[in-house]
Amino acid sequence: MITLDNYAKEVHQANEKWWINIDTGERLNRNTGEMLMLVTSELAEALEGDRKSLMDDKLPKYKMFDVEIVDAFIRLFDIAGARKINLEEIFWAKMIYNAERFDHSIEGRKLEGGKKY
Repeated sequence: MITLDNYAKEVHQANEKWWINIDTGERLNRNTGEMLMLVTSELAEALEGDRKSLMDDKLPKYKMFDVEIVDAFIRLFDIAGARKINLEEIFWAKMIYNAERFDHSIEGRKLEGGKKY
């Protein structure tokens, strides 16, 4: 069975070259803010593709929105793989928690000040 942790490990291995100082060959301690902004930039590109109904310029048989969402996953899996985050366990714990949250229910969302999205 393929798990989120498997994806994180595989993506991080494929992206190992981005974690190496090209001048010294030493492993980089990458900046968290920079890595998260790279994820954000992929999501911004997805928004632009959706706003303009664009096809992707590198994978033209796919919508730009779809490709950029996958790019965001790749960046997130790379970060998770580098930090050895237990994605599978935390994912299911969060899904169960969210399913039980009153503020995520229809009733809770209808209340004054309830979450609209």
